[in-house]
Amino acid sequence: MDSKSTQTVGTAESSNGKGSNVAVPAASPEQFATGVVGLDDILGGGLARNHLYLIEGDPGTGKTTIAMQFLMEGTSRGQKGLYVTLSESKTELLEIAASHGWSLDGIEIFELAPDEAHLKPEAQYTVFNPSEIELADTTNAVLSEVERLQPERVVFDSLSELRLLARDSLRYRRQILGLKQYFAGRNCTVLLLDDRTSERHDLQLQSIAHGVIMMESVEREYGIKRRRLEVKKLRGARFREGFHDYCIRRGGVEVYPRLVASEHLLALPPTQLRSGIAALDTLLGGGLDSGTSTLLLGPAGCGKSTIAARYAVSEVERGGSAALFAFDESLATLLIRGKGLGLDIKKHVDAGKFTLRQVDAAELSPGQFVHQIRQLVETQDLKLLIIDSLNGFLNAMPGEKFLAMQLHELLAYLSQKGVATLMTVVQHGFVGTNIDTPVDVSYLADTVLLFRYFEAAGEVRQALSVIKKRSGEHERTIRELVMKNGAIEVGSILTEFEGVLIGAPTYRGGVDRLRLTQSSEKAGGTT
Repeated sequence: MDSKSTQTVGTAESSNGKGSNVAVPAASPEQFATGVVGLDDILGGGLARNHLYLIEGDPGTGKTTIAMQFLMEGTSRGQKGLYVTLSESKTELLEIAASHGWSLDGIEIFELAPDEAHLKPEAQYTVFNPSEIELADTTNAVLSEVERLQPERVVFDSLSELRLLARDSLRYRRQILGLKQYFAGRNCTVLLLDDRTSERHDLQLQSIAHGVIMMESVEREYGIKRRRLEVKKLRGARFREGFHDYCIRRGGVEVYPRLVASEHLLALPPTQLRSGIAALDTLLGGGLDSGTSTLLLGPAGCGKSTIAARYAVSEVERGGSAALFAFDESLATLLIRGKGLGLDIKKHVDAGKFTLRQVDAAELSPGQFVHQIRQLVETQDLKLLIIDSLNGFLNAMPGEKFLAMQLHELLAYLSQKGVATLMTVVQHGFVGTNIDTPVDVSYLADTVLLFRYFEAAGEVRQALSVIKKRSGEHERTIRELVMKNGAIEVGSILTEFEGVLIGAPTYRGGVDRLRLTQSSEKAGGTT
């Protein structure tokens, strides 16, 4: 055994009672970056060099694009790259690169395609087994090119052509094993691309490879496909398991690693976020605590988004930063409505302290959405995040059963980063007992602020109350919410009413008191 590879540090008792040497493995091998930042993060830094890896996926999942990024990353580091193409022509590969704005200068493209002589009918019949001749010729041509170029990174695109040339599984498997053994002693890191067009899934090929990456696209009834990848295996290395969303856009494949909140443990001193509305802050026991999540729950149009925007503007005015992801309402409508209530949102957006994002649920994957939030948290020191609304977020998911898990990880991550989160949920119905919540995530939120319509003196009014607050005390009262005359105001406690939360209140005060309340509102509003 090479003394450089291991070091004996002691003797341990084995199961048969005899002593055995305990060896410490050598340092982990050098890793090659793939050229895809998100994929390197999933792999724990990249691919261990001098091994053979398999990338599987149906046609159109981005295998060729990732392979090009892998070779271009090597070129930028002064490493020779060889692209062996058995399925696409060199012209097609150059066109793909040009569509991403890339140049493949410095990358050798070796095209293995039959020439005109092999396409003639008389060349199709010989006294030898065609598979033996064609496979041998193909293999020899590739190995000769490798010997000539001495590359450090090699891509085979794709294995389906080798499988066709081999014609039977035994010869095919033997050929792949031969390639693995050949490259093992030549300091080459090899990517094998397989489009899975064979009749059955080839698990034998996965067993040969040092690592396997599976790429797939999930059809949705409406909107774009949801593309995701999974690292099936990676020998001798730790990696982030599970599915990770990715997309293909101009510039290459972008991978969004699955968020794992436990990887971002951070203790931050708690602070309070105030709304700038004294009565609302009193209702919440002084304000919202940093690192907590708040659910704004109520029917459409009852003021949830407006209150959330009020918190964002107040935070920005105190020197912090905020972001709002709008799934339902257009940003233009939000700006106009905010200005009419004294919230100059555009000024803070232009200053770069308030980020507004319009989200199209049909064009966005959950992983991409979470990635955008992480970017804001880690690059702009985000203090307040608004998701408006969770109904829209639900529509962006492939199935409702994933929503709670996605939200749990996201909220745990934001909590550890000290970011306060406001989430709106639109309930079905307006008044009465027929109000229904489409998704119950109240158990995930630290604070729940409930909005309701109620009828009084021939008017439709709005009320709000705090149902729960895990991080501290709060008022258990119900207050009126008034949004008019260019201002947002929270009134005094509705002591004269009962049944406000079910939308059918009973007035217990005197008539004179009700008229006084109306006249005071007309004169200058509630306080």
